[in-house]
Amino acid sequence: MMKVIDTHCHIDVADFDPDRDQVLADCREQGVSKIVVPAIAADGWDNLLRVCRQQPGLYPALGLHPVFLEQHTDADLQLLGRMLTENSDVVAVGEIGLDFYLVDLDQVRQAELFEAQLDIARAHDLPVILHVRKAHQQTLAILKRAGVKGGIVHAFNGSLEQAREYLALGFKLGFGGMLSYEKSTRLQRLARELPLSAMVMETDAPDMAGAAYRGQRNSPQYLSQYLHALAMLREESDEMIAAATTANAAAILNLHD
Repeated sequence: MMKVIDTHCHIDVADFDPDRDQVLADCREQGVSKIVVPAIAADGWDNLLRVCRQQPGLYPALGLHPVFLEQHTDADLQLLGRMLTENSDVVAVGEIGLDFYLVDLDQVRQAELFEAQLDIARAHDLPVILHVRKAHQQTLAILKRAGVKGGIVHAFNGSLEQAREYLALGFKLGFGGMLSYEKSTRLQRLARELPLSAMVMETDAPDMAGAAYRGQRNSPQYLSQYLHALAMLREESDEMIAAATTANAAAILNLHD
């Protein structure tokens, strides 16, 4: 059986409360051997850690998501540092970053929060999981100053040149269900042109469902279908994609058995 890692899945959120155990059992049967669970806000960190410790193969990341900027406080940043010190099973700081697509979000405050979390990640020698929309150049500029040990750009949708800049900084790029939409021609072209060494798989469940599940809850159960879409685009075998993306994810997040 192919093994594959879902590098971005919010399996801790309430959408999965009714059937989380069954979803995870199905994932294991399909070869989804590990799932990285990024945080959104400080008030969800305790539950996220609890969920990750209830089942094998779940790996927590803690951070403050830029879209929920109004929820985050300076005290949350202090708490983040303490949580990372006290919880050695946390594999990354995330999901953090910049979202300039949503015009009502204070860009200056986002950048301050992002830089503060990068400082925390560097102090704890952890990679980061990035959320970036319409802000790749600003994000790259900050990363070049921050000196973090790399990480993953979740749901990457930038240019080939921006992709190369992230790769030079030690990052991998996340691909998932959006590849399966016919209109995602720019993203599909990028997925064909990038080296396989640049890529990791993700679902972002319960969000960003693939074309077959439009309007439905996304799930880590669908990861093999998204992997197949990538394999078809690249004219490579599912096994090759699974082996490479799993190795990439394990290396960048230190998920080795």
